[in-house]
Amino acid sequence: MNGKFHSIAIDGPAGAGKSTMARRVAKELGYQYVDTGAIYRTVGYHMWMMGIGPRDADGIRRLIDDVNVQIEYAHDGVQHMILNGHDVTDEIRTAQMAIYASGVSAQPVVREFLLDMQRELARQHNVVMDGRDIGTVVLPDADVKIFLTASDTVRARRRFLELQEKGEKTSFEQVLSDLRQRDKQDSTRAIAPLRCAHDAVTLDTSEQTVEESVAAMLAIIREKLG
Repeated sequence: MNGKFHSIAIDGPAGAGKSTMARRVAKELGYQYVDTGAIYRTVGYHMWMMGIGPRDADGIRRLIDDVNVQIEYAHDGVQHMILNGHDVTDEIRTAQMAIYASGVSAQPVVREFLLDMQRELARQHNVVMDGRDIGTVVLPDADVKIFLTASDTVRARRRFLELQEKGEKTSFEQVLSDLRQRDKQDSTRAIAPLRCAHDAVTLDTSEQTVEESVAAMLAIIREKLG
């Protein structure tokens, strides 16, 4: 962005493994990991608690200035989301909140509200930032852009296993349906839709383990950064 710090933009659809892999890559490089999806979920969680629907543009606009979002990092590098002074890291990690936040994040006022926050992090640190519009909108001048993807069934299977480990009761069919709905919402929204930046490297991890995917990402980044 400014010649002082490096920025790595990781984009891709839900369940592609962006958070897991970006966190691993950031740790390997000694960069700060920024999960922008968690930031949007935090705003969505506030609207949900206040009884505002994900497509209620007027309601969201009315309450957006009441939202104070901060990021804190635990000793192990885990990104904790602080909403108006309260840690909501666990509360935002439900399947319901994923769908809800997708609708809220499509609202222009929300994206404008959080854009400067995300860019400021890249101005102050070396970052690995993941999301859906990082390479296209948030950090269009990122040093490295990677579009991480996998087939929808593979992504749904990964998400289903994650939810099972957390004790959430759901079915694979429901997870796949939710994921396809999320894909449609993210790719067809009017503001900053999910798409691969023209100068991004596409990495399909359908047939790769997490370790193989991380190694491939690191190879791309090191080649780009020289």
